[in-house]
Amino acid sequence: MEPITTSIFDLFKIGPGPSSSHTIGPMKAARDFRMSLFKLPRKKLYQATSLEVHLYGSLSATGKGHGTDKAVGGGLLGWLPETCDHEALLSLFKDPDEIYVIEMEDISIPFGSRSIFYDAVENDFPYRNTMIIKLLSSEGVLFEKEYYSIGGGFIEIKGEEKKEPSPPPYAYSNMRQLKEVLEMANISLPELMLRNEEDLTGMSREEIYIKLDHIIDAMEKSILRGLHTKGKLPGPIGLERKASLLMQTFASITLDIPDSFLLYLDACALAAAEENAAGHVVVTAPTSGSSGIVPAILQLLKKFFYVDHQEIRDGLLVAAAIGFIVKHNASISGAEVGCQGEVGVAAAMGAALVAFVDKLPIRIIENAAEIALEHQLGLTCDPIGGYVQIPCIERNAVGAVEAYNAYLLASCSDPEKQKIPFDHVVRVMLKTGMDMATKYKETSEGGLAVSEVFC
Repeated sequence: MEPITTSIFDLFKIGPGPSSSHTIGPMKAARDFRMSLFKLPRKKLYQATSLEVHLYGSLSATGKGHGTDKAVGGGLLGWLPETCDHEALLSLFKDPDEIYVIEMEDISIPFGSRSIFYDAVENDFPYRNTMIIKLLSSEGVLFEKEYYSIGGGFIEIKGEEKKEPSPPPYAYSNMRQLKEVLEMANISLPELMLRNEEDLTGMSREEIYIKLDHIIDAMEKSILRGLHTKGKLPGPIGLERKASLLMQTFASITLDIPDSFLLYLDACALAAAEENAAGHVVVTAPTSGSSGIVPAILQLLKKFFYVDHQEIRDGLLVAAAIGFIVKHNASISGAEVGCQGEVGVAAAMGAALVAFVDKLPIRIIENAAEIALEHQLGLTCDPIGGYVQIPCIERNAVGAVEAYNAYLLASCSDPEKQKIPFDHVVRVMLKTGMDMATKYKETSEGGLAVSEVFC
């Protein structure tokens, strides 16, 4: 089995919501296509008259509600997810007749909202979420590229070999191997993650910490914005934000009320998830659709458990290790395996994070992650209207609470008596996702998405 060679900063990515596979991935793909155009022979470019973007899978089924068209437009204009102006992004294609251009010295290639085509949901591509971009002339196709958005903002490109880095010094592919490496090397899990990151990226430890702090800051800001924003979320559902109301309720009660910390956790998870639903900047953890869970857990630890900043950094590294294992051995894409791969994985990451901060051993950290993921098996992805609002926002709050409860269950149990290893649950999650009907995988064709209340 190939070792994990993913960077921490590929798992935790800053970018606009509401869906990493529908916004961040397509924006990166469209920008790659733009950059490819600049490398084409001028003779070919002079023949170009227009371009077309064809969306497949859930990119087609729910692309409008997820903002895929705007993300593609931003990428074609050269914008990057981490640095783009999300307000400018949201304003793209408001006028369906407006034409944008890719400028290349004396060559201009026009595109607009009518350049984007929503094609077959059911398809035979290697990944459900496929996007094909074509440069056209009056005679036909001059140039095209096929992209796959595989979840969490990761993309693959047909015909382009992935340049896999050399195995890091502490290589592992799954939880079993990770535990073996930790025991043989006699180092902590955060230390292992740091040394691997140094080797994979060439960054110094100080540079890694600076980037981690940037991620943590972005998570906190998404919560703070969400807690201070009221009103309705965009789209036809007319869903009212409620994170602010929950935080007001929390502020009005005394901290010695037993469930006050759960109310705080709920408010923080809702706040980031609502910001994501609004198309604002969040951090994939591991996806945009589940971007409220890990940030809310971090806020809880700071507020109620007085965890210091270095422990927050280390906890995030532990969460990344869990996310890596699932992505490497299964999927974190709602279009591939349903919401169990998004909220379920985020809950597992959060549970492991809390267990680590409580200074529990790796076996209990594993058990916490296993319990959280096990009880999200089969969770469907059925967003109403294709908007990442119902049930997505509340699922973040429920997932955050489940993460904490999974930590409690693991911490109070004998780790040697836990029957099911984390690796087994990951395999079951993948099989469950493969067996799941397409209508329950981010297409808005089943489940709550076709509830009579909204038909």
